[in-house]
Amino acid sequence: MNNQELKNTAQRMVAHDKGLLAMDESNPTCDKRFAKQGIPQTVEARRAYRELLITTPRLGECISGVILYDETIRQRGKDGTPFVETIQRAGIVPGIKVDTGAKALAGHPGEKVTEGLDGLRERLNEYFQMGARFAKWRAVITPGTGIPSRGCIEANAGALARYAALCQEAGLVPVVEPEVLMEGDHTLQRCSELTEEVLRAVFAHLYTQRVELDGMILKPNMVLPGLSCPQQEGVDEVADATVQCLSRAVPAAVPGVAFLSGGQSCELASARLNAMNVRFKSKLPWAVAFSFARAIQQPALEIWKGHEENVTAAQQALYHRARCNRAARRGEYQPAMERSWKWDAVSAGKAA
Repeated sequence: MNNQELKNTAQRMVAHDKGLLAMDESNPTCDKRFAKQGIPQTVEARRAYRELLITTPRLGECISGVILYDETIRQRGKDGTPFVETIQRAGIVPGIKVDTGAKALAGHPGEKVTEGLDGLRERLNEYFQMGARFAKWRAVITPGTGIPSRGCIEANAGALARYAALCQEAGLVPVVEPEVLMEGDHTLQRCSELTEEVLRAVFAHLYTQRVELDGMILKPNMVLPGLSCPQQEGVDEVADATVQCLSRAVPAAVPGVAFLSGGQSCELASARLNAMNVRFKSKLPWAVAFSFARAIQQPALEIWKGHEENVTAAQQALYHRARCNRAARRGEYQPAMERSWKWDAVSAGKAA
């Protein structure tokens, strides 16, 4: 493990007000999204869509890293160029999702633990040789009546820490993703309490496993009321609750916090990220960035619909969302950016 290289990569992933594009959906998840748009659920359709994403003009202006899936990191463009090479040429760091999904946690009804530690050392070494320089592992925490249990929190925190240590051993920056899900009727306060509890457990295990905190990235949920909670706080209240929670639980040594979008709309995810940077950027020890999937990709997918003639417009949509989130990192995002933007190459070219 080269500690300095890990630190340099982690810093690069959150530098220059950029963020991460998560395009690591599993094949079944990707196929479900394709089916909703009438797109064939085939290897070639997935390859074409992912090529559309990574070849978006000027993507590297806003995106510092992309998270790939095992199928994707092995794919090539129409001209035969490996996707990893295309990503690197754009000045973007390739990353890879390495967990194998959340499964039922034995003895804990309604709770899950993420699996994938078996054989992980060998897989990480292979991904490093293929050009990946960071990895991602997602743990799922479900709020509900009587859950999550301490056993569930500890099991997931322990797995995240073991994964992170193995990543650093292999020369990969671990993106540590403990996600408290949005589904449910829990309040903002309940989400804050639970998120803090989870983060404290995760960092306790990271310390135990001797993970270098300045060579990792945290990818948490924002502190939000459940989707079915009758009280939905405003953007500023969410920003305040999220930063207050993380300030109590995330060590200053961590270079960056790259929030997941977790099912938020594109506009709300950008607005909430923006509010955090407007109100707190100068006071925080770590960069407040983004690692969004649907909140960047969805408009592009809906425009593309599997048709080659829609590629340019879809890429413009993707660039627009990436640009909005870079603006949010600067505290410069405005709803007017959504209203005034037009789906054409001229507007995309003028955006900065």
